[in-house]
Amino acid sequence: MSQPTLDHAWLQIAVGLSTSMPGELQFQRLVQAICDVLPCDAVALMQLNEGELVPVAAMGLAPELIGQRFLPAEHPRLQAILQERDPIRFPADAELPDPFDGWLAIDRERNADVHSCMGCSLYVDRQLVGVLTLDALAPGRFDDVDDMTVAAFAALAAATLRNVALIRALEHSRAQQQELAQELVRDARRREGELIGNSAQIRKLREEIDMVANTDLAVLITGETGTGKELVARTLHAHSRRSEQALVHVNCAALPEQIAESELFGHVKGAFTGATSHRAGKFELADGGTLFLDEIGELPLSLQAKLLRALQQGEIQRVGSDKLLRVNVRLIAATNRDLELEVAAGRFRSDLYHRLKVYPIAVPPLRDHKTDLDTLSSYFLDQARSRLGLQQIGIHPQALQAMQSYDWPGNVRELEHMLMRASLKATRHKAGRPLILADHLDLPVSTISVQAEQDIKATDILTLPSEQGLRESIDRFQKALIIKALEANDGNWSATARELKTDRANLNRLALRLGIKQGSSS
Repeated sequence: MSQPTLDHAWLQIAVGLSTSMPGELQFQRLVQAICDVLPCDAVALMQLNEGELVPVAAMGLAPELIGQRFLPAEHPRLQAILQERDPIRFPADAELPDPFDGWLAIDRERNADVHSCMGCSLYVDRQLVGVLTLDALAPGRFDDVDDMTVAAFAALAAATLRNVALIRALEHSRAQQQELAQELVRDARRREGELIGNSAQIRKLREEIDMVANTDLAVLITGETGTGKELVARTLHAHSRRSEQALVHVNCAALPEQIAESELFGHVKGAFTGATSHRAGKFELADGGTLFLDEIGELPLSLQAKLLRALQQGEIQRVGSDKLLRVNVRLIAATNRDLELEVAAGRFRSDLYHRLKVYPIAVPPLRDHKTDLDTLSSYFLDQARSRLGLQQIGIHPQALQAMQSYDWPGNVRELEHMLMRASLKATRHKAGRPLILADHLDLPVSTISVQAEQDIKATDILTLPSEQGLRESIDRFQKALIIKALEANDGNWSATARELKTDRANLNRLALRLGIKQGSSS
């Protein structure tokens, strides 16, 4: 087998620099190539790391040397190499000890000193990054080696160190970004909430979500403000095949028309004043995942045609660029507007509307499923209890009845915010075991008044019209009596039972039959 040539060694190292092979393999191939063409018994590539030299690859040296630390101050020859930019040679009779005395692999006894030694410092962009050393047992082995050859090998070694460092930095950054993305997904799932309720309307909504979630069909979510359209969108994404990818949320109502196109499709450097760098748009960020366009009815007409092309062809174009980019995005849109009326009025494109409503989902207003008020209230009160640091918080039956009489124009969001405010007010009036009363709810006076008229006081029962039957009159009397006792005992059912001289279980059954909803207080 012929001896490898210098040109062959250059080629081997260049191939290593141009491939994505692991860094350790690139280092080892480099020192192997040097050993093959230069008359040395050992070669070491050492990286400078926080003032220490660490061998990252070696040929002809004991394997246990890799990973050890060499302080230049303790090894004069290494210190001398670091202080020079050009290759440096040490005479055979030099008094400075070689750091690899006794470490050459050909010396089985591990007691021979090195008699030929040269080395070169490694620089990347004027930054010292390590050293390359060549050693041999016999004197004069490097007398005929040209300094330019060693310097060239040193430059390639420095380039290899830089190349590997950059790749590792990119891999570390990529791993960090992936972990961050996964954590954001996990956090979004923790915060996405639940579809609370057992009414027929909410059960139907869950069934529709389950039916379409695992497809890539476009979904148009409609409903009044505060009904939970965003929650439906997040649930759709969480139950889809794309759940491990990004869900990118865009509020179209908050997009200024001047920058809306850039926000959705991105731009290139110099596309407009202020575009100082390339920037990816929301479509690119959502590639492989889901794009949620909230308040789609607010999107300017000028952008609707470009959005339609992106949906139909899966292609986008950054502002200022002629290049078409392919994206794979599942679209979910939401609006509180009647898009059919918007189309008729010329404010929304008909073709885009029909492209969006491949599968329409209507989220019912709260007034249409008031039977879920108790369950929703319990859910939001538990959140309020946790946020306010309370052990428990109850709600008075009259407060629940007042809520049943209200139309909830702000829907579930209004209920959530109202109960949070009411919880805070209740803690100011009663510490320890606060109870939300009707007055804490900030409901319109007419709502509370109507409810108060329905809850006739016990002292007024005897004046009821005679056309009411005995059973109805007794029921109303018992209901008013229980409510009055509950008020006197701050909603405590055990204390109420004692005051009314009845068994707690019997009182519970009577209260359920009369439509009085028991709170969480005991």
